[in-house]
Amino acid sequence: MAEILSLDEAVRRYVHDGATVAMEGFTHLIPFAAGHEVIRQRRRDLTLIRMTPDLIYDQLIGAGCVKKVIFSWGGNPGVGSLHRLRDAVEKGWPHKVEILEHSHAAMACAFEAGAAGLPLAVLRGYVGSELPNVNDQIKFIECPFTGERLAAVPSVRPDVSIVHAQKADRAGNVLVEGIIGVQKEAVLAASRAIVTVEEIVDDLDTHPNACVIPGWAIDAIAVAEKGSLPSYAHGYYPRDNRFYKEWDAIARDRDAFTRWIDDNIMNTAEDAR
Repeated sequence: MAEILSLDEAVRRYVHDGATVAMEGFTHLIPFAAGHEVIRQRRRDLTLIRMTPDLIYDQLIGAGCVKKVIFSWGGNPGVGSLHRLRDAVEKGWPHKVEILEHSHAAMACAFEAGAAGLPLAVLRGYVGSELPNVNDQIKFIECPFTGERLAAVPSVRPDVSIVHAQKADRAGNVLVEGIIGVQKEAVLAASRAIVTVEEIVDDLDTHPNACVIPGWAIDAIAVAEKGSLPSYAHGYYPRDNRFYKEWDAIARDRDAFTRWIDDNIMNTAEDAR
């Protein structure tokens, strides 16, 4: 059952060096506050999993937390490349990072398979793609019923998944509203799960078709107001588009990036806690 903890304690307890960590949220509800706490605690050798890695993974990579990224498309939405990711892959700064790239469809299927406790996901995909030439985790199998050639990828089973949501009730159930990604699947697929929320309430006050992640699937809930900025939280605050544009210049330069990390993450530990 979910336990209400500070974000500092939740990360300290469940995110360890060498862990495989998924941080999910699509367009909005991206768990920036949790990612920043991982940086503050100087976690190392992490394997990060995420559909469409954006700024939070750029920050984690540049801060030296990451040894490998499993993903589908990595970029700064509407702007361009993730420069800390490129620097790590191409030039080994701050150290070399291994990448394993999938399609969006394969990643979504892999999360769903992990949530179901299956070892692999099967999909119609990768026909004519060059990704199987550079990703040895993409295999092809024959359907035992039709003989059809299908793609197969390993399921996603993180050591810990981290997501952000609007609110949780006091029993640990979590409401996700707005655009839904694979948050629920990421939580169900993981050995441990941390959910940051804007607030804890007595009643979720929701409707039957809302995405509610049950408290029995969650290990820790931490209140993190504005915990997904600069992305947005539907119903709470808008996306900071200016910051996404400004990040391009910050991330291009190693010294500018290091200063930003120091000023906005490392030297704000007490404020964050």
